[in-house]
Amino acid sequence: MSPTLIGEGEQASLAQHGMWITERMGCGGRVYHMPLAIRLDGPLDVDRLQAACHDVVRAHPQLAAALAERDGEVRLVPAAVPPPVGFEDASGFEDAGYEAGELVDRETSLPLDLGTGPAARFTVFRLAPGRHLLVFVAHHAVFDGMSKDILVRDLAAAYAGQPSPALPLTHGEVVERENARVAELLGEAAEFWRGRWNDRQDLRLPGLSGVSIRAAAGEAVDFALPADLGVAADKLGVTRFELVLAAVHTLLAAYGNEDAAVAVDLSTRTEETRGHIGLFVNELPVPAPAPAARFADFARAVRDELRATYRFRQVPLARAVGGVSPRTALTPVSVSYRRREASAPEFPGVEATVDWMAFNQAVRGTLHLQVVDAPDGVAARLQFNPLVLSRSGCESVAEHLLALLRAVAAAPDADVADLPLPAPVVASAAEPSIGRAGEPSASARSGAADAVPYVVEVGEIWREVLGMPEIGPDEDLFDLGGHSLSITQIIAKVRERMDVELSFDVFFDDPTINGIAAEVARLREEA
Repeated sequence: MSPTLIGEGEQASLAQHGMWITERMGCGGRVYHMPLAIRLDGPLDVDRLQAACHDVVRAHPQLAAALAERDGEVRLVPAAVPPPVGFEDASGFEDAGYEAGELVDRETSLPLDLGTGPAARFTVFRLAPGRHLLVFVAHHAVFDGMSKDILVRDLAAAYAGQPSPALPLTHGEVVERENARVAELLGEAAEFWRGRWNDRQDLRLPGLSGVSIRAAAGEAVDFALPADLGVAADKLGVTRFELVLAAVHTLLAAYGNEDAAVAVDLSTRTEETRGHIGLFVNELPVPAPAPAARFADFARAVRDELRATYRFRQVPLARAVGGVSPRTALTPVSVSYRRREASAPEFPGVEATVDWMAFNQAVRGTLHLQVVDAPDGVAARLQFNPLVLSRSGCESVAEHLLALLRAVAAAPDADVADLPLPAPVVASAAEPSIGRAGEPSASARSGAADAVPYVVEVGEIWREVLGMPEIGPDEDLFDLGGHSLSITQIIAKVRERMDVELSFDVFFDDPTINGIAAEVARLREEA
């Protein structure tokens, strides 16, 4: 039997804690909704499929969990609202000219509540006799890319009457081991990132009018990567992921971006968590190596940089360095690359087709490249924020990336100067939109005079949480090395000592002692 959540629940992971904070600050939403759609053709037993959905939830308790703050610590607790397993007769939907993808979009747009649940939901749609669509949507805090494979595998097994494999560890045991590993590596990680991390938000892309590292409604451009990319990667001594990342860096440099970092999603799974559904991903930056004359040399330099980063893949960047505010994207441009080895799922008596790249219609930054490398081909999607990047601009990026990859596949040893690269892009005059206000919040400005009595007490709390003997009243929490756990602990101590419930927004608007003291004064006045 798989482990279950008991008592006050189990400690949330560092990744879950950071995502919870981002949600509480109003920066998440739909961008964290992860859809998966399974088309089922044939005589489907709907009751049996719904029972299989319930079996999967029982086997993977994170799907039925919520996140709650307990005395300054975020914990997983049983959700008040478990994942619903619904059914809807949508007969005639496609015959009326609608597409099944619209049902996926509708389900993805429905709210998921990390505080009470549900954090996931299943809906079975009957499209026609012998034609059904199962849409699953989960919050990223309890689900990641590899979880899709596990979910489909266990769902097919449950439908066939087979039990799900038992999980070797509880979530609490997983988090305990991860935290120990992070504590062991934290000092080394801080030294590693000291010379590599630079929180630059400038960017040059065709069709770009601004820069964002916050979630927004998104659009997408789909394309397929060259089939012979693997052959070129083998010749260069790199993986396909490393080759694609090197191409992205080469393209950004051609546009005129110097020393640009690209954030990548790195799996934190171990052998013991390979079968767990949950969040086992950490986003970390990979800075551009020094330019090289030959693309092969540059690709190997990217490989070496990425593999050096693997050692610290479990350490959130915000824990290792200061100045990283809560955000949905670490850098304006990011990449996720997932390799699927599994074969198509087998649901007895029906033919199943899975949309592994169902789009949530949101983007976490300016531009995100999603790649799914499967036995039947390498699918790619550029997700972009249309408020700052035009569709024609994104299409140009896709065309330039494809042209570059095709040329590299044809001649892996080519000089960079001989590759089909675009001309530099003139820098946009738009200011970066990094998600932090450029001036003090309204509460700080209006409550500054009344905040004086609370500055000392708030300052004492900050010194306790951050472990610093002296902190200036206008020093930025994130520049001091504060992170999501610091925010949670400060809120808990202010609640306990000052009988005030701070919102998370104040840490986004004015994360200083003066800013928090002003907010305390405002709340006291309103009470």
